[in-house]
Amino acid sequence: MKIKEAAFVVSNTDHKLCPSDGMPEFAFIGRSNVGKSSLINMLVGNKNLAKTSGRPGKTQLINHFIINKEWYLVDLPGYGYAKASKTSRAQWEKFISEYLTQREPLLNVFVLLDSRLEPQKIDLEFMNWCGEKQIPFSMVFTKIDKLSSSALAKNLMKYKKEMLKYWDALPPIFTTSATSAFGQEKVLNYIDQILKNTVDN
Repeated sequence: MKIKEAAFVVSNTDHKLCPSDGMPEFAFIGRSNVGKSSLINMLVGNKNLAKTSGRPGKTQLINHFIINKEWYLVDLPGYGYAKASKTSRAQWEKFISEYLTQREPLLNVFVLLDSRLEPQKIDLEFMNWCGEKQIPFSMVFTKIDKLSSSALAKNLMKYKKEMLKYWDALPPIFTTSATSAFGQEKVLNYIDQILKNTVDN
């Protein structure tokens, strides 16, 4: 898949106010500071599309971007660290879970995981929650340029081992680097495949 056009459409905190044209949606979510905005910008080839910030937890809304006038890339608030009050965090969690469980055009959630870290409890809990709610998701490891290939292999193995405690089979797994654009083609081709399967069905 080639990204010819990517543009911001709307931000809000209510899935009912999201675009109503029924076009397919692919959401991106992860712990704060996982490199989500950088990854989104790398995927679409526009370093200014999603706002990157040195301050984790900057994304506080559901952000829709229209891609090639065919599908939406949805940037969701990060979970975890964000320096926000418990009330704010509870509100985010509510509208994020409502979006994920009630949004019909949503075809896949890309769960971003920092490849430098061993399996994090909050990430495992989130993926298990997706499984319980039957939300299709993929695992996307970010920042692979920040560690050696042997350290990466070790962390991936630990994640797989943890996941297989709860899952019979693993979801699709991608490794990426926003710096080198590694993984861009594989993630976009996966989205393309899902879109084609949706049309065929």
